[in-house]
Amino acid sequence: MNKKIIPLTGDQAVAEAMRQIEPDVVAAYPITPQTEIVMTFSQFVADGRVKTEMIPVESEHSAMSACVGSAAAGARTMTATSANGLALMWEIVYIAASMRLPIVMPVVNRALSGPINIHCDHSDTMGARDSGWIQIYAESGREAYEHAILAVRIAEHSGINLPVMVCQDGFITSHSVEGVELFDDAAVKKFIGEYKPNMTTLLDVDNPVTYGPIDLQDFYFEHKRQQTEAMKNAIDIIPGIMNEFNKAFSRDLKIVEEYMMDDAEASIVVFSSTAGTAKFVVDSLRAKGVKAGLVRPCLFRPFPKEYIIKALSKVKIAAVLDRADSFSGCGGPVFSEIRSAMYEAKQKPELINYIFGLGGRDIFPNDIEAVYKDMSGILKTGKISNRVNYIGVRE
Repeated sequence: MNKKIIPLTGDQAVAEAMRQIEPDVVAAYPITPQTEIVMTFSQFVADGRVKTEMIPVESEHSAMSACVGSAAAGARTMTATSANGLALMWEIVYIAASMRLPIVMPVVNRALSGPINIHCDHSDTMGARDSGWIQIYAESGREAYEHAILAVRIAEHSGINLPVMVCQDGFITSHSVEGVELFDDAAVKKFIGEYKPNMTTLLDVDNPVTYGPIDLQDFYFEHKRQQTEAMKNAIDIIPGIMNEFNKAFSRDLKIVEEYMMDDAEASIVVFSSTAGTAKFVVDSLRAKGVKAGLVRPCLFRPFPKEYIIKALSKVKIAAVLDRADSFSGCGGPVFSEIRSAMYEAKQKPELINYIFGLGGRDIFPNDIEAVYKDMSGILKTGKISNRVNYIGVRE
């Protein structure tokens, strides 16, 4: 396979993936910092490089509504959004999942208002974590490109049939330029295959079907149960699709990445671009003889419980870094889920939580090194002053 590495922002990289996927329909409503995805893809449409039907709409609510109609009609369908745009989609995001429509939506993570803030945190997609969508989080623009292609196969698998959010960090990876290896167009087309819907569609006049009828006490519960089963199936099916992807494109995508974990005593768990900074810190600490490790979940829905238990059972203590707060008083959303998962583990590390980076506030290597220092102190004294902590905030 010929390698084609070109400088791209994370947004441009995702737009290139969309060009190669060439969905039948894209509903478009740009919002910062996702704008460049729609802007770049619309140029591909204008230049005749794809045959996609591009539907400019008047809001994100309309964008997701158009996607629902398109996908229910049997068209391969995509859109993209961020933050308040995702929030405005809210009603229809749930409907897309309940109808089991395989829509793929890149989401460029951005803080939710208020106060108004256009920079990165994960409050938007963490808020949507229980909507029934699969969620994948990318460390880099290159990985966001790859996840967008992978997501098509996941969403359309007959054992899953669920929509997928492909998440990357707003302005951090979405607007930073890096060398991205673009796969051959033909190889991407071969990997995703021709779309053959796994359900009866609205345009199948020989087999008429109704989508979205009222569903009261008689069947609503059963439909929700089926969504849960589809998500449970996904955690078993995704590894096979990921292996196919890795084999086809010589990649090494993982559901949960373990970095320097074989003999680690203390580990940080963190999503997305911050993992890159944390790996730099791990390397620095390893050079000093500190047994530091890192765990980076790429998948949050379905929650990769067994992978997390396997990774964290190796260490004595772990710090979960959340780029969103749940306002529960019990820590961030990722911490709460990991703490719950580890309750079943035979080997349980001590777990602490750090909220960081809200509204785009930077986190630096010395901040992350301080977390490892905190964990070292806890291991020596056995005392935890605060289970939930905040990095870089003026108290």
